[in-house]
Amino acid sequence: MLVPLAAGFALVAGRALAGDTWPQFRGPDGDGHSDARGLPLTWSETNHVTWKIPVHGKAWSSPVIWGKQIWLSTATADGRELFAVCVDRDSGKILRDLKLFDVETPQYCIPFNSYASPTPVIEEGRVYVTFGAPGTACLDTTTGQKLWERRDFVCNHYRGAGSSPVLYGNLLLLHFDGSDHQFVVALDKRTGKTVWRVQRSLDYKDLDPDGKPEAEGDLRKAFATPQVATLDGQPTLISLGSKAAYGYDPLTGRELWRVEERTSYSASTRPVVGHGLVFFPSGWSQGQLLAVHPGRNGAVVDANAPPRDPPDGGLRVVWKTKRNVPKKPSLLLVGDLLFTLDDGGVASCLEAATGQEVWRERVGGNYSAAPLLAEGRIYFFSEEGKTPVIEAGRQFHVLAENQLPDGFMASPAVAGHALFLRTRTCLYRIEQ
Repeated sequence: MLVPLAAGFALVAGRALAGDTWPQFRGPDGDGHSDARGLPLTWSETNHVTWKIPVHGKAWSSPVIWGKQIWLSTATADGRELFAVCVDRDSGKILRDLKLFDVETPQYCIPFNSYASPTPVIEEGRVYVTFGAPGTACLDTTTGQKLWERRDFVCNHYRGAGSSPVLYGNLLLLHFDGSDHQFVVALDKRTGKTVWRVQRSLDYKDLDPDGKPEAEGDLRKAFATPQVATLDGQPTLISLGSKAAYGYDPLTGRELWRVEERTSYSASTRPVVGHGLVFFPSGWSQGQLLAVHPGRNGAVVDANAPPRDPPDGGLRVVWKTKRNVPKKPSLLLVGDLLFTLDDGGVASCLEAATGQEVWRERVGGNYSAAPLLAEGRIYFFSEEGKTPVIEAGRQFHVLAENQLPDGFMASPAVAGHALFLRTRTCLYRIEQ
């Protein structure tokens, strides 16, 4: 039995209605699913735009929503000033524009990334905003007061941070996968104090001691956001690092199992779970899409070894494919179908249980944002600002194609009957 835990939101008391919240990267369950009804199918710059506001700075983080508040992070293009912005959901009015951190000497960030790419996570009364090593802060959503901050974690993000935080019970879970250090940390969300910290058990140097030094940063770096699920009765933090996927006990950080993928690196998506399997792309270069049956108690599997069924039915790679594997857009699991979109705009539908291809079609464009499922539709958001909408089924059927200027790097949010879309320069409320 494998059940998503909404990254801990099932364990967090809150008063906002489900349809009024989009509390984290990829929504309530962290899987890109929305139960909203009546979302718009078509829009443009002049059609179905309830409001549009510019957002200063350069940032690829996605909006999060709790009740009438929308929160998002942003940063100056040079990374010297880091902000949290609160927007009124009804009017689009900016309620707070808070500078959280000044950074005297920012780390290098490639132009394709931004200094504010991790998406915040929000719950009743509090929002947690991270920029990776430059700083993490907890804010009171009523007053905007900073309740606590952490700026002591050492990690060279090398090309910029990308992993978003998640909540589990009273824990705030964070990835730090850099060129120098690779670890996962759990903070007490009430105080910001460290509850546990675990180093990644697989290191690039352990795999290839003759590797080129200049390549080590990429081969150690990862951008992925974790997921928490119950696997065979065991709450598990599913965590993608570089060259391996890990299962941890979310309460203690103890490593339960590990799937090594030595030909790829820099995993960047959020895993999805279902049908007793964990699905994830392994990363860049020679990346694979893997369907893994989870295990525990120290199990380790090489994803590139010949497949075999362990005698206890434990950790194993059930199927894998290298065809049109996404590097940045996360997956969508819809019933018994797994939908993928590669970075170059090729969409695929696979049988989740076997990996058998149902269809594969080009929708066009370049993609970094995660897709969205709502009302049996899949929305894709391209870097050029195009949003193809297709039917989430066994037949490829394009329902609409929409366009906004500036393009999408951030993933969508949903509340009520509206889409909240962040382009490179603006935040939109799209509603029919």
